[in-house]
Amino acid sequence: MTEPPKTIAIYVDADACPVKAEIYRVAERHGLKVYVVSNSFIAVPRDPLIERVIVGSGPDAADDWIAERAARGAIVITADVPLASRAIKAGADVISPTGRAWTQDSIGMALATRNLMDGLRSAGQITGGPKPFQPRDRSNFLSALDLAIVRLKRDGFAGQA
Repeated sequence: MTEPPKTIAIYVDADACPVKAEIYRVAERHGLKVYVVSNSFIAVPRDPLIERVIVGSGPDAADDWIAERAARGAIVITADVPLASRAIKAGADVISPTGRAWTQDSIGMALATRNLMDGLRSAGQITGGPKPFQPRDRSNFLSALDLAIVRLKRDGFAGQA
């Protein structure tokens, strides 16, 4: 008896995600389940493959919910570097909204930089925030998401039955 295919799921750290509409379109095309995770109500399309998950108001509640479910076959969409690190360690594919595909090799430096900048901000040093979201970021994101899905499907994962 053959084992049923493992399914791909997309977990969206949704509070400040600028590419939710793109995620919904790609997920629909591939028949993938999407979990839109936030601390407060976020409108999502009426689609059985898109599930809104509202977590508690704790500072890392959404991150914890996603990290607990991150595994091989999961695609995590987040700009949060500590969450990205946790998800990578669990075996998930992780993509930032700007299209950067985080890997085991790239996340360490990103974590160190984030911690340094956090320390500078805490010490009162003036540091700039992230660069504004650009149209090319949206295109880069779509390419990275499609690549992750194709790679997972090639590895035996599938959309919802």
